[in-house]
Amino acid sequence: MRISDLIACFINDALAGEDGCAELQRSELAQRFNCVPSQINYVIATRFSPEHGYIVESRRGGGGYIRIRRIRTDPRNLVIHTVNAIGEEIDCGTVRAFLSNLLGTEVIDQQSARLMEAALGDQALKLLPPELRDAVRADVFRQMLIQTVY
Repeated sequence: MRISDLIACFINDALAGEDGCAELQRSELAQRFNCVPSQINYVIATRFSPEHGYIVESRRGGGGYIRIRRIRTDPRNLVIHTVNAIGEEIDCGTVRAFLSNLLGTEVIDQQSARLMEAALGDQALKLLPPELRDAVRADVFRQMLIQTVY
């Protein structure tokens, strides 16, 4: 198992409590896993982002901390949160992260996730100029998600 996976597992275990919140110290985690603090930053940025269903607060310095909260909400609100988090442009990797979160929280099923991923992939959008793909992908993804709750 890679160090990133071990750190992510540790954080997930810390989040397993009833409130879905963990307050951690970056330096303590780095020392525990014998890695540099930037490795902790990498894991948090790639696995505990809003696309994955988390809110991260951070305060740097000697008494600094990282507070991670799992977003727990009803399916409709989670979709609305996702729609609002998409932004003006979105790439394929971020679409996959959002879909993985929605699938993991059972807001959408496996078939819907596969269809959305196929429709939003670069292959499906190949007739568009490359500089427009991410903006079109964001608009289409938002519309698909809105249709799941209405």
